[in-house]
Amino acid sequence: MSKVIVIGAHGKVALLTVPRLVAAGHKVTGVIRKAEQAEDVRRAGAEAVVADVENLSTDEIAETLAGHDVVVWSAGAGGGSPERTYAVDRDAAIRTIDAAERANASQFVMVSYFGAGPDHGVDPSSDFFAYAESKTEADAHLAASSLGWTLLRPSSLTEEAGTGGIETGPGVTGGEVARTTVADVITAVIGAPDGAKGLTLEFNDGEQPIGGVTAG
Repeated sequence: MSKVIVIGAHGKVALLTVPRLVAAGHKVTGVIRKAEQAEDVRRAGAEAVVADVENLSTDEIAETLAGHDVVVWSAGAGGGSPERTYAVDRDAAIRTIDAAERANASQFVMVSYFGAGPDHGVDPSSDFFAYAESKTEADAHLAASSLGWTLLRPSSLTEEAGTGGIETGPGVTGGEVARTTVADVITAVIGAPDGAKGLTLEFNDGEQPIGGVTAG
């Protein structure tokens, strides 16, 4: 059993992940920006903590993370201005990674996207460019940290029922993946931390057993 703290706990993926983590025996804290989101997070099974990481310092975030073994980053600006995208998806994420090190967390699970990386190929004129750049920088910062890190890069998210498995590996191109599948993968990597540490996983819905992939 781990003490897990989920940043961005009111997001669609996070609200699916929390009850899965609780069912797996973990104690879960959900970090949210607004007090009115707390009831939804509690109903999912987590303790709700209001803390706007976009506007908190590294030390303040570390205080929020203190006592937790695993940090899950599932937050995001959700589009909008490039300035806010950089502020949340890059800067706040990087401060949270640094804070997790200060708080002596053992594992950090980053929810990124399929195709993130220096060669993401997004045109600078695209509305998606700020997000692609932000996730690339935050992912690289995590991979260079002392944390036991896991980078999850799901393809385009859907509301469909998941297949119960994933498609991943060399040659796989981006497709679609259910949010429920992403929640299952997050739960699996926390349940198999040794196998999942240092793992970068790009995936779609598919037929490969999730546990076999995440266990290393």
